[in-house]
Amino acid sequence: MRPLMIFAAGLGTRMRPLTDSLPKPLIPVAGRTLLDRALDLGREAGAGPVAVNTHYRGGQIRDHLAGRDVAISDEPGTILDTGGGLRKALPLLGPGPVMTLNPDVVWTGPNPLSALDAAWREDMDALLMLVPVGRATARQGAGDFSRDADGRISRRGDYVYGGAQIIRPDRLAEIPDPVFSLNRLWDLLIAEGRAFGIIHRGGWCDVGYPEAIPLAEEMLHG
Repeated sequence: MRPLMIFAAGLGTRMRPLTDSLPKPLIPVAGRTLLDRALDLGREAGAGPVAVNTHYRGGQIRDHLAGRDVAISDEPGTILDTGGGLRKALPLLGPGPVMTLNPDVVWTGPNPLSALDAAWREDMDALLMLVPVGRATARQGAGDFSRDADGRISRRGDYVYGGAQIIRPDRLAEIPDPVFSLNRLWDLLIAEGRAFGIIHRGGWCDVGYPEAIPLAEEMLHG
């Protein structure tokens, strides 16, 4: 089993007005909340332990998860961003490489966490799930990464980060700031040639704003 961190602390500003009264991870898509869809992927991949961080309307997320075997890493003051949030949650996750998942994404096809776990090698410090820009439904903006013949990634290119990865968290301790993005850690690992990517073979939709919900539902029902 590999530990899983689900990032659920964001304000969801792009999702307004839906997030005026509801945290984004609890927004339903095709009858199931985004958070439950993320937890489904983790369960299917055999992940454990599982931690979810909370901030905006965190009490609603805590109530939603009541009775489930999911640890809560609350960020009551300042949102710590993905890097700071993962570092705070590490005591709940244990040592070694960690899977992380953004819940505001809908996937079809192979389980991305299972695919990452199968492709992971000990010479890797990060393995990101990538989606070609041309297949990134509802994505706004350009690509994030390029990928060479060995799977190593570099900045800028025709692949979008899909929101799922395996990463070694050891070097988070080197970053002094309390609030920071995992992009900071990725940059360290890219510079050392220890960050890799694989390509998702199914559908993918960024559910980041209200108009994306019907696109995700159409993809799920397709």
